[in-house]
Amino acid sequence: MLIFVLNGPNLNLLGAREPAIYGTATLDDLKRSVAARAAALGLTADFRQSNHEGVLIDWIQEAREKAAGLIINPGAYTHSSVAIHDALKALACPTIEVHLSNIHAREAFRRHSFVSPAASGVICGLGAHGYLAALDALKGLLDKGPKG
Repeated sequence: MLIFVLNGPNLNLLGAREPAIYGTATLDDLKRSVAARAAALGLTADFRQSNHEGVLIDWIQEAREKAAGLIINPGAYTHSSVAIHDALKALACPTIEVHLSNIHAREAFRRHSFVSPAASGVICGLGAHGYLAALDALKGLLDKGPKG
């Protein structure tokens, strides 16, 4: 089963950008650990990153035809993108929203997510491990059936 793992703006700077908040793992480190966990679960991860909202929306729409499930860290678009929310609502597959930091313990503007209402679940504050937890959760949802 193919799982799309989509990453939004500035996540290409992981390991260099605010390591006290986001950790020292790079996006490539994260990609490798996600691929290994996915394989252990019998899944295949298609791991992508873009700084552009429209590209993320195109990938979400592509997931409608190709993916059994989706994991998304929309970065700052979490707090601003109705368009990503709408694209996620059009998906029939389970979706997990992931954040490296605990968005609820940060600035007030980061505490609202446009994505959460369109997601099957949300994982935040676990650093890079959150992606692995999301894969585990997604596998469990997929094992339950079409909508998880």
